[in-house]
Amino acid sequence: MLALLLATPASAQEAGWHYSPLPGEGDRATLGCALDSTPQIYACLAVRCEDDFTTGIHIHTSRSGGDAGRWAITVDKETRSFDAEAAMPYGARLVGDFSWVLYNLANGAVAYLAPEDGSDMPANHIPLDGSLYAINAALAYCAPRVPVEPKPDSRGATQSWFEGRYAPASPRGRAAMPTTQIPARSPARPSGTHRSSAAAGRHRRRFRGVPAARRNARTWRHIRRRHA
Repeated sequence: MLALLLATPASAQEAGWHYSPLPGEGDRATLGCALDSTPQIYACLAVRCEDDFTTGIHIHTSRSGGDAGRWAITVDKETRSFDAEAAMPYGARLVGDFSWVLYNLANGAVAYLAPEDGSDMPANHIPLDGSLYAINAALAYCAPRVPVEPKPDSRGATQSWFEGRYAPASPRGRAAMPTTQIPARSPARPSGTHRSSAAAGRHRRRFRGVPAARRNARTWRHIRRRHA
């Protein structure tokens, strides 16, 4: 029994940013709760990937009167007001344009949550340490799903690669040249550029014992006279 309890994640609202412990939420939502939050008394903001793959921001508190209504959200001493309507699985969901909240929760330092009607509220100081990573991890659930195209076998892939890399541009040349033919690694060097073994020997004997700087200078003078 003890091993089972240790293996099961605790379903609790704890301070800081973490994955949502509510049943069925898993990695699709992250929960940021105020300092001193407990499973019985808490004030949290949830960033969630909704069923239609849009982003939602939810208010989740332990208030007995529910979370729907008008809320003042403060991030780094800037306060704005937002409406929230009752929504599952949390207490309420922000409606309208809440892009300011999403951006500042991810990039701010501290947030405060307070109902505008002045009703009682648990501790509402929500630190934003680690919020950027937690929010990005949750919203990755909303990333578009790209179908995986079937890959050809190794022979077909090799042939396609050679065809795109080496086939001539004209249709006639493409038909005449096998697509899997590998051209020479480098073009042939012009004639006369290769030094024969006898010439190489004369060159070595000529400059034997000559310092490198002087040898290079004499070589370049010889080349210039030859090609003048």
